[in-house]
Amino acid sequence: MSARKTALQFLTKLGIFLGTLFAVTVLLAAIPGHHPPSVAPPAQQEPSSSARQAMPDMDHGQMDMSDEKASEHAAMEDMADMHGSNPHMYMTEKRAIAPGDVQRAEEVAKELRAGIAKYRDYHSALNDGYKIFLPNIPQPEYHFTNYKNGFLEAFRFDPSEPTSLLYRKTASGYELVGAMYTMPKRATEQQLDERVPLSIAQWHLHTNLCLPPRSELRSADWTQFGLRGSIVTEEACAAAGGRFHPIVFGWMVHVYPYEDSLDKIFTMHHHD
Repeated sequence: MSARKTALQFLTKLGIFLGTLFAVTVLLAAIPGHHPPSVAPPAQQEPSSSARQAMPDMDHGQMDMSDEKASEHAAMEDMADMHGSNPHMYMTEKRAIAPGDVQRAEEVAKELRAGIAKYRDYHSALNDGYKIFLPNIPQPEYHFTNYKNGFLEAFRFDPSEPTSLLYRKTASGYELVGAMYTMPKRATEQQLDERVPLSIAQWHLHTNLCLPPRSELRSADWTQFGLRGSIVTEEACAAAGGRFHPIVFGWMVHVYPYEDSLDKIFTMHHHD
């Protein structure tokens, strides 16, 4: 076997491994949950590039199995009824529409529709390596994620190959409604804009996660902890004996290409 072929095989295996880790963190941040706590969100500024680089990700290198379950619980609560930035979610601000933005956004939706057309039959998605996240837990939308695509999206953007497919549960299976693109948390908003215009879509980050002490995961007060909890600062988290993560997972944006207008195509939640 040639050295070049051996190297390619090694890089492929490494890519699949890293992609799996990347995709799991993406998925944990993408599942809808329940009602938000009655906490007034303070004004929030964009995390700076240097701050994002200094902030640790919540990843498998930092979590044991109990932490994974806790972060899963938190993530499931984070997405329901989210409309705008709050202490646990930063959303990019809408920019003024620049020349070419509408055309670029329409092209993304067009390429996405063409690329995922065959996945209207969810069996095709499963056959092509997409995995259903938490299939036994009732959700407004189910994320079918392709680990390879999730890994590659960190380095290139192909609108026809999203990280995740979004499905609604039906009596006979699943109905395809949209998709999700991702980028690492260190990506700048300019880099996000180059993929999907920030004048059309809003990317989001999950922020300020305080996990309870490991010994109290089962009995924790989740009105205080988690991505819906009232604790939103490192100081308050430390006072409660918790473990603080300023930024969790990476950038995400949902796209619903079968809708009839850009404001419905590029939105946080699917329109009924």
